[in-house]
Amino acid sequence: MFNNEQYIEGLLEQAVEATNAQIIKVLQKAKTKKGLTPEEIATLLYIKDPMQLQELYDIAGQIKQSIYGNRIVVFAPLYVSNYCVNNCTYCGYKRDNKIARRKLTREEIQQEVQILEKMGHKRLALECGEDPVNCDLDYILSCIDAVYSTKSDNGAIRRLNVNVAATTVENYRKLKGADIGTYILFQETYHRKTYHDMHPNCLKGDYEYHLTAFDRAMEGGLDDVGAGVLFGLYDAKYEVLAMMLHNAHLEEKFGVGFHTISVPRLKKAEGMDLSTYPHLLEDEEFKKIVAILRLAVPYTGIILSTRESAEMREQLIRYGVSQVSAGSCTGVGGYKENESCQDVGQFEVADQRTPIQILKSLMSDGHLPSYCTACYRQGRTGDRFMQLAKSGKIQHVCQPNAIMTLMEFLLDYGDEALYQQGSALIAQEVEKIERQDIKALVIENLQKIRNGERDLYL
Repeated sequence: MFNNEQYIEGLLEQAVEATNAQIIKVLQKAKTKKGLTPEEIATLLYIKDPMQLQELYDIAGQIKQSIYGNRIVVFAPLYVSNYCVNNCTYCGYKRDNKIARRKLTREEIQQEVQILEKMGHKRLALECGEDPVNCDLDYILSCIDAVYSTKSDNGAIRRLNVNVAATTVENYRKLKGADIGTYILFQETYHRKTYHDMHPNCLKGDYEYHLTAFDRAMEGGLDDVGAGVLFGLYDAKYEVLAMMLHNAHLEEKFGVGFHTISVPRLKKAEGMDLSTYPHLLEDEEFKKIVAILRLAVPYTGIILSTRESAEMREQLIRYGVSQVSAGSCTGVGGYKENESCQDVGQFEVADQRTPIQILKSLMSDGHLPSYCTACYRQGRTGDRFMQLAKSGKIQHVCQPNAIMTLMEFLLDYGDEALYQQGSALIAQEVEKIERQDIKALVIENLQKIRNGERDLYL
């Protein structure tokens, strides 16, 4: 039933008639953290009763807490090229936009990385347009090498996730050989006609090729893949169901589905008018969808970018988001050339806070910021990661590693107020560690970090 439009529409039509008893039954099942069927997901998409909606949010928060604890992974995007042969109607990089085109040299990439590392970032997401001439795979591979080769006073980038256009199995093998983290690709919209309307006369307009990219990526050895749709291009209920069916397809064929799901909403960009898009997602519906995703795929990371305001990000973290970007610029070379990020980016950024400001806010809300990249470097990826997550054993490494990376940040990048706030939080988190051997190791490693050692992890 993968991407069967008639099947998806049928599920939605049936769900409209769902009774309160059926909704309650689905919510009760969700508490078991075993995921939901497409029929059950469709049922929750039509929750309207305020009390049931609140229960949905409460369950999503409980599931997130039980699996992720209070950890929030922090990262930043790195835009290396805005050359693009596509004409996506919603994108600031589209071919018809008369913007200055550029791609970064190796030296410029390393300058950007040094700035990002001075912000405290250890995990980046590589972003670029699609252009087989100006931004081919060889250029992407050279960018990856430039990022990993960059050294600064406090270390280097430890994990680089990559968001590049759908490509061949051979090219995915090359990306695997370059030691990337998660391969990220947004379907944008799963609705076939809308997809063609949004991607006129361009390489990205090949719906089937784009849709099957993750199959080729996994065949090429990339077992950590990250999906997403751009909410606002088509009916969000349809998109959620289609994305979950895509995840089920990968689980059935390869034994593991999405490692992460991104939830961007359509925002104003150069050369487009938001008023021409009839499916824009309102705040309340957006929050409901994030919570449903947390129930549907409990162990999958949910990523939220700086497209959203600080207030919205704070709410969605409570309902299921586990990774957030911080201090983001969406323009090529933006970190060096324009500290205020007012250059022509791919889309508008709403949360303009610095990483330190975001960390202070996260900790004030009881969250533990994490810069950990250990799982990928220890081979805890794909189905191995999911097995550890579902068994609960992943907690024994994730929480300690988050604590140690936060201490690094406090010492290397924080101000005095952040250091005091973070040190108090670390002390509390260490006391929560149940295994005495791990607690002793974390205490020992924290002292090593204070003495100057770095990149300690389990």
